[in-house]
Amino acid sequence: MDKKRYEIEHVVEPDEIDAFRHVNNVVYLKWFIRIAAEHCASAGWSVKKMCEELGQGWIIKSHQLEYLIPVKPYQKVKIVTWVEYVKAASSERRYEALDERGRVCAKGSTIWVWVDYRTGRPLRIPAEIAKSFGF
Repeated sequence: MDKKRYEIEHVVEPDEIDAFRHVNNVVYLKWFIRIAAEHCASAGWSVKKMCEELGQGWIIKSHQLEYLIPVKPYQKVKIVTWVEYVKAASSERRYEALDERGRVCAKGSTIWVWVDYRTGRPLRIPAEIAKSFGF
């Protein structure tokens, strides 16, 4: 399967730094959620479109994060995401934050579940959405 990758560059802001003088753990999660939304929108599936037109969309079931190399203020990072798999009503999305040397500073994954927003019940992921991400 073609796992379509999406990436952005980001310069670490001072308000993303914690008392240990590196990027706070919660910030990585915010970066990863933001890039997931941007990736969906770039594939034609903005949050607004899913909510208003379909009444369906993603909710988060779980996250897994691993912190490998501290990232400091004003450091440039590349944040990368891709969909690892699509199965029935769930999907795994993976993420990496890389420093300027290409080293993985943090990585993670999220299990997303496709739901009907009116009922909160899981639904099979529409084929056109899966296709947008290479499945």
